[in-house]
Amino acid sequence: MSTVSLIARRVGARRAERYRLRDDLARVDPAAAPESYARGLGTLEYPWGITMALSFALFRTYAVPSIGELLYETGEFTDRTQKRYDDTVLLLDAPVEHGFADPRGRAAIRRINQMHAMYDISNDDMLYVLATFVVCPVRWVAAYEWRPLRPNEIDGLTEYYRKLGKHMALKDIPDTYEAFEHFLEEYEREHFAYSPRSREVADSTLALLTTFMPFRLLPAWLVRRLSYALMDDPLLDAFRYPRPTDAERVVARAGLKARGLAIRFFARPRTTPQYGRDMPQIRCYPRGYDVDDLGTFTPGCPIHKVRGNPPKTGHPDYNPSHAI
Repeated sequence: MSTVSLIARRVGARRAERYRLRDDLARVDPAAAPESYARGLGTLEYPWGITMALSFALFRTYAVPSIGELLYETGEFTDRTQKRYDDTVLLLDAPVEHGFADPRGRAAIRRINQMHAMYDISNDDMLYVLATFVVCPVRWVAAYEWRPLRPNEIDGLTEYYRKLGKHMALKDIPDTYEAFEHFLEEYEREHFAYSPRSREVADSTLALLTTFMPFRLLPAWLVRRLSYALMDDPLLDAFRYPRPTDAERVVARAGLKARGLAIRFFARPRTTPQYGRDMPQIRCYPRGYDVDDLGTFTPGCPIHKVRGNPPKTGHPDYNPSHAI
């Protein structure tokens, strides 16, 4: 076999390995198995990128005053920012990892619903938050990751979050990604506005971001400026953040694009899933956690407590039956 043929075979084999998950998902019906898409894309294909996209998605919701002010009033996003971040990631992660039918996935959804039931939150605000979960990861992957999503993958993620919305008893859930995107854009056009309390929530979240790797290697002021460079003008204006320079936008976005290209051409595909609890920025639960202990507690909250002291999630003796 000639050298050229050998190189071609190796390149072909490497490419097949790099795109194996994409090709596997092409054979999965998005409507029938949306969890496969959420799990594969979120823990194998783009674990860091989708985590960052969902973090920015939540950040985006603060610019709606009815959302940002409620989060300020709870004190969770200003006084206990790290814990609130950890709890949000872990609660959203459980149904991705285990599925909606598994006791651990059901426990996480139940906890999310219990928290939301303590506050007067409109269906439209909840739909907007859900829309950010659908739209922001797709846009982030298209802009910065090592390959764009295919239509079936967008459909799979959309169906996953539609299913999440149904488990949260939301009404009038959009049917397609395009419908989610239209809803998001119209809602932001109508509801984005400045609120001092929302700004405090946003500032606290950016302060937490400066402590995460690799951002903590940079001065905090620089991380904030680079974060501004990733925001669109309506979001900046809603928080009254300064507009970044063109150079700052180029540097911030080029850095993320370079990371994506490096993964595409040099990194081997991930074979071990990376779940939220595996991320180094999750720091409040070094000994594991009970799903029913996550989130915001207020007097009278209807939390089911297990008897005894069962091992926590992340502990080798954890039993999922303890979560129900």
